[in-house]
Amino acid sequence: QCLFIGIPSWVAHRSANSQFNGQSLQVAQSRISPTRWNSKRCSPIIMMVKPKIQFIQGTDEQTIPDVRLTKSRDGTNGMAIFRFDQPSVFDSSSEVGDITGFYMIDEEGVLQSVDVNAKFVNGKPAGIEAKYIMRTPREWDRFMRFMERYSNENGLQFIKK
Repeated sequence: QCLFIGIPSWVAHRSANSQFNGQSLQVAQSRISPTRWNSKRCSPIIMMVKPKIQFIQGTDEQTIPDVRLTKSRDGTNGMAIFRFDQPSVFDSSSEVGDITGFYMIDEEGVLQSVDVNAKFVNGKPAGIEAKYIMRTPREWDRFMRFMERYSNENGLQFIKK
């Protein structure tokens, strides 16, 4: 059982100006000193982050890409090419800013690339191609963990050719 240390005693009350209609809540302050916290009994809470892709930091791309992977014969390096047809970033870029890169975000952190190219048809944006290069087996493995999470979240399938 984990105990949270240093939580002050407080009560939530209904206010005349509030929409809150629930019952009062009281959280008692812990009686255990912070120096007695036992790390063997408590493990850290890990926040799970939904895997996502962004071209503008803070704005999730809604369009699911076509992804092509290449890997060297010796397995030491590879490249992923992401193609987005009519990406949603084109709809919001005028409101939130310019495309600053290609960001793949999950619970392990951020993988990023600046190799991003827009495709235009008749002067209007039609697609984006982004490349992510992996130079070591470790980078390849990290990318594949992201892709597994992203694929599971978005219903993508791997087809080997």
